[in-house]
Amino acid sequence: MDLEIVALHQNHTWDLVDPLAAVNIIGYKRVYKLKHKLNGSIDKYKARLVAKGYHQTLSLDYFETFSPVVKAATIRIILTVAISFQWEVH
Repeated sequence: MDLEIVALHQNHTWDLVDPLAAVNIIGYKRVYKLKHKLNGSIDKYKARLVAKGYHQTLSLDYFETFSPVVKAATIRIILTVAISFQWEVH
């Protein structure tokens, strides 16, 4: 896991900065999981870095929320607009 963190830092996925004095620092934890095949052998190793968001306070640590999940209705609307304007969809 440490090698992954170093690789992400070297690829400039994020920048480490000093925390501000008035900011609540949110902790994290690493979650590891093994995925198994049907015969019981190990298929792959999975790891996630999870922020402990329950330590946050609205209007102090954050002002809005965002969920990176697209609803099916949104996709249908975008495709309908693309068809009506004859846009090319990739």
